[in-house]
Amino acid sequence: MTLLAGEIYLLRWKERDQVDVYDVITYRLQRRLTVPNAGWFTDMTSCEHNRCVYIGDCADCVHRLDVQGAVTQWAVTDEPRGLSVNAAHNVLVTCGRVRKIKEFSSHGDLLRELTLLDDVIRPRHAIQTRSGQFIVCHGGYRDPDHRVCMISADGRHNIIVHSHGRHWGSDTEKCHEPHHFAVDDNEFVLVADRCNRRVTLLSPTLEYVPQVVSPDQLKDEPRYLCLDTRQRLLNVAGNERVEKDKRKVGERRSDAAVFSV
Repeated sequence: MTLLAGEIYLLRWKERDQVDVYDVITYRLQRRLTVPNAGWFTDMTSCEHNRCVYIGDCADCVHRLDVQGAVTQWAVTDEPRGLSVNAAHNVLVTCGRVRKIKEFSSHGDLLRELTLLDDVIRPRHAIQTRSGQFIVCHGGYRDPDHRVCMISADGRHNIIVHSHGRHWGSDTEKCHEPHHFAVDDNEFVLVADRCNRRVTLLSPTLEYVPQVVSPDQLKDEPRYLCLDTRQRLLNVAGNERVEKDKRKVGERRSDAAVFSV
């Protein structure tokens, strides 16, 4: 889920019409868009400067969708997990299996790669702050550490300067599969703490501030966040499992909720 030009773009897992576009004020459906040659989507972000949406695909590529409707794609080589856009209007692609952040131009030129530390296992999403540091969330089901980290990098070396969490748990100083996050204009960090079914607020140095969204406010696990800074609204997207028949074959149904922040 992402915002662009006064509209909300929401991904659906289906063969065509995968992108629903809603008015940001009324939340009325405006149109549906199809991404050709689409595989299994992983994340979505947007760039107001280049007026386009980027969609990560498990087929090791990123799709670029212009507001005019043109769709192109480029190869990432490794599976993209999380996407974001930095202050230079470039695309940051988090590749979890190889512990890398790759920076691409808007049209897919690889500009640089950053290999993360060995204990940053299975990174899911990364954002670059205005000061040039990276905020990264990492940790999967069987991994020992589940954290949100602030990483200082000079292009060759990187160190963790702040972090929230360590071993997974439900205490306020812990998290359990942090999946995605958003950063506001004051660089406070909102974290989709997936398995704890909550959204946690962290200070710019990743210190705990009371959670923004509690488990009883959500229908299902929060997976993706989109912050509307103009309206001070947080859009939270999740996926609800639907059982289809007696074989208990499950499919995912996207859902979204909106909260004031």
